[in-house]
Amino acid sequence: MKTIKVLGSGCKNCETTANLIKIAAQEAGVDIELEKVTDMAQIMSYGVMSTPGVVVDEKVVHAGGLPATDKIREWIKN
Repeated sequence: MKTIKVLGSGCKNCETTANLIKIAAQEAGVDIELEKVTDMAQIMSYGVMSTPGVVVDEKVVHAGGLPATDKIREWIKN
């Protein structure tokens, strides 16, 4: 099971990113644990300055703006 964290204040882009990840995981038939991190100190501890940020298995894979759907699929599969 992959652990995926969406880092952000809870803005519209953060919510959309979390929803896109859920949909991609369902379509791929992959179980994930999705966590939304809104604490700024915790977000900054990952070195993310632009949100939304995405962390997959404790590795930052995205920061700032909505991620592309094909990128999300890559994160789920790998």
